[in-house]
Amino acid sequence: QVQLTESGGGLVPAGGSLLLSCAASGNIFGINIMGWYRQAPGKQRELVATMSSYGSDGKTNYADSVKGRFTISRDNAKNTVYLQMNGLKPEDTAVYYCYARLITYNNYPALDETDYWGQGTQVTVSS
Repeated sequence: QVQLTESGGGLVPAGGSLLLSCAASGNIFGINIMGWYRQAPGKQRELVATMSSYGSDGKTNYADSVKGRFTISRDNAKNTVYLQMNGLKPEDTAVYYCYARLITYNNYPALDETDYWGQGTQVTVSS
């Protein structure tokens, strides 16, 4: 099966930085999209940043609220995506979820495209 393993959340003061990472493991044939969403208390889950066409030239997409502060990147060899968060603000406080649209061997010999979510990691920015 497939698993997304996140790390890197924590408590930082406003203006600080954090690096989130998410590693995909299991019966993976390919990765179409990988990225991050977040959910603050009382709010809907929202896109933070994604990277598609997970090959040599990934196409990135950012929420307007994080453009210029957050950077998404990946290590293809490790099936891992990173989110470097700089200039953090109290309104960035949320649970951050790793997301991946993967092509898997779960139903070998057929290939499946399936969406997966990580367990979430808490990011808290103090004012």
